[in-house]
Amino acid sequence: MSETTFDYIVVGAGTAGCLLANRLSRNQSKRVLLLEAGRKDDYHWVHVPVGYLYCIDNPRTDWRFKTEPAAGLNGRSLLYPRGKVLGGCSSINGMIYMRGQARDYDQWAALTGEDDWRWDNCLPDFKAHEDHYKGDSAQRTSSGRQSPVSPEFNALHGHGGEWRVDKQRLRWDVLDAFAAAAVEAGIPATDDFNRGTNEGVGYFEVNQKNGWRWNTAKAFLRPTCYGRPNFELWTNAQATRLLIERDPHTGGALRCTGVQVWDGRQSVDALLAPGGEVVVSSGSIGSPQLLQLSGIGPAALLQQHGIDVLADLPGVGANLQDHLQIRSVYKVQGARTLNRLAATPWGKAGIGLEYVLRRTGPMSMAPSQLGAFTRSSADREWPNIQYHVQPLSLDAFGSPLHSFPAITASVCNLNPSSRGTVQIQSAKFGDAPAIAPNYLATDDDRQVAADSLRVTRRIMAQPAMARYAPEEFKPGVQYQTDEELARLAGDIASTIFHPVGTTKMGRDDDPMAVLNPRLQLRDGAGGTVQGLRVVDAGAMPTITSGNTNSPTLMMAEKAARWITGR
Repeated sequence: MSETTFDYIVVGAGTAGCLLANRLSRNQSKRVLLLEAGRKDDYHWVHVPVGYLYCIDNPRTDWRFKTEPAAGLNGRSLLYPRGKVLGGCSSINGMIYMRGQARDYDQWAALTGEDDWRWDNCLPDFKAHEDHYKGDSAQRTSSGRQSPVSPEFNALHGHGGEWRVDKQRLRWDVLDAFAAAAVEAGIPATDDFNRGTNEGVGYFEVNQKNGWRWNTAKAFLRPTCYGRPNFELWTNAQATRLLIERDPHTGGALRCTGVQVWDGRQSVDALLAPGGEVVVSSGSIGSPQLLQLSGIGPAALLQQHGIDVLADLPGVGANLQDHLQIRSVYKVQGARTLNRLAATPWGKAGIGLEYVLRRTGPMSMAPSQLGAFTRSSADREWPNIQYHVQPLSLDAFGSPLHSFPAITASVCNLNPSSRGTVQIQSAKFGDAPAIAPNYLATDDDRQVAADSLRVTRRIMAQPAMARYAPEEFKPGVQYQTDEELARLAGDIASTIFHPVGTTKMGRDDDPMAVLNPRLQLRDGAGGTVQGLRVVDAGAMPTITSGNTNSPTLMMAEKAARWITGR
């Protein structure tokens, strides 16, 4: 086998790609290549939890995409961070461990006809790599004393895997009060959002270890893969095109033979050995872009840019879904918040010193600390909105903190009905695609937006918050009608960076399905492209009810078993 020939080529060293590379390289007889367009994760702000503030919109770590102006956002365009660094989005995201709800996966099974996607059949794949902190105490009491971990917990969670799930290393009195107010408003308290129904209020669990961010590069590449002679990592290596040919031995069926890679100076072909596979794990933006550049996608779009059509798949780049959050800001009195804590040199010095000495405090913060899942209105059968509550406020991401003490209660529609697109704008791999999430494009999404703002107001009006005298600063109490609130949502809402669905899996009779239920790429003629899968959040037919990082890891775990036959 030549130096540039591999049994498995994984395109993208992000959330899915790092796990896949780990699992596929376990077989020492298989040579594995992992490609990453970005640099190594040796930037210090990747590892300090609050460092996401310095990684987003930073060319060192982020693709720096922007969305197209959206009518639902009253003509606004948004930053659209995507990790361009080893670990991908797991190196710049909010670190929240969230699986979604059982109904999400049961819906996938119904949409794909594949029972393996049911919640009960996904649980083993979640647990396979999980290292939940509550299992630490269970290990310490294995000598015969009663374990503090319940059988119910053990049935749902794993311990000893690569993916660390930790409790947050700080609490805030004002957030505790919000949680109490949510209970008074009818939302039950919970200590586990990952049981299959995430209804409740509580502090999020996070992917951190000892106060440091835990990304997929640390979890799945270091040190395991780096010590394997059959594993190879190329950084600063952008896949520009999939190498696909028609196989004369199978009647002209499409077969992937490798990947064309740009290393910053020249183009190199990474080739597949016979029987090998290319696994595209470039994310919900990068994967459809690469497929389209390779001649796979909507025929009219490809022809518009002079690209030969190998497979006319209209679903490539369609079905984009995302979570849009509406940020309500409340001024508070007598509360300790980050606005005041970080307002003075002494306060900032104290924050830094606490982190250096103990790995606690605001520098260990995830972007959101307290979470809640509930219904936007009584007629909703399932929890359909999620809160991210923070002891701080600002006008927009990247702006300075407000000078007054305040908290932010951000709420998002978990199951939006709006659908958007990702489309190349030229045949040049270096040109960013057009990203059009099409937020708030449906009547239902606008109704949920208006109703969710009313839920926020109801929580803030509960007795538990009274001692802080909360005053609505944004959007403002003058906005009351459905129309006013929906329009306001368009003015103040922002993405929480959960794009999915752009290469969705589905049944054979679904003309928009890009992948079959085993994540193999369809060829547009009733078969599949041999030796090619797409494994990332783009494969989700519908968005999960919560943060999307952990579901993507589960999908990669399942795909690795299918690829290796284990």
